[in-house]
Amino acid sequence: MTQTPRVFNLTTDGEEGLREAAAAVREGQCIVLPTDTVYGIGADAFDADAVQRLLNAKERGRDMPPPVLVAEPSMLRAVADEVPEAAAALAKAFWPGALTLILRAQPRAGMQLGETGGTVAVRVPDHDGARALLRHTGPLAVSSANVHGQAAAVTADEAVEQLGDRVAVYLDAGPAAGGVASTIIDFAAFPEGRIVREGALSLDQVREVAPDVIGQ
Repeated sequence: MTQTPRVFNLTTDGEEGLREAAAAVREGQCIVLPTDTVYGIGADAFDADAVQRLLNAKERGRDMPPPVLVAEPSMLRAVADEVPEAAAALAKAFWPGALTLILRAQPRAGMQLGETGGTVAVRVPDHDGARALLRHTGPLAVSSANVHGQAAAVTADEAVEQLGDRVAVYLDAGPAAGGVASTIIDFAAFPEGRIVREGALSLDQVREVAPDVIGQ
């Protein structure tokens, strides 16, 4: 029997919403959460079946693995094997915020996010509601809350319209900022770091902290 998804307003029902969302994650279900850019669909990063449910909900293949969101820079070691000095300095400078680091994945974590080549893309979102949830759940695999090929949801209602009962719990924090995408820096293939997508952070801003990072 299909379960009707539950929607919680983080302003009025925050504690209950976070509790129910965290319980859904523990049960291997997908949830929708607000972030500092668009709404995201999330699942337990360490539960391969849950990650597959996320990909199925989006109608997306394993060739497009989701990044992982964590609540604090200190949680990086739970998902990443090696954190170069420059990557750690960038995380300290720009997290929470629009910086995604690609690192070698922590093998002991056993994450199966898709065809990652043994890497993981990690970010700390600049959104209080998202980080509050992540403190309850631990690292989450999170991708934009939409069916592949459709526009990313910037409200919880848009996420419900696209994903429906594929998601157990929706957390509504009002319209998302719809900000510029994060800057992605690859430290897995390039020890000094290489920008693979220049987003909200410019190369000049990055080099103020990590001078050896290579531009696109």
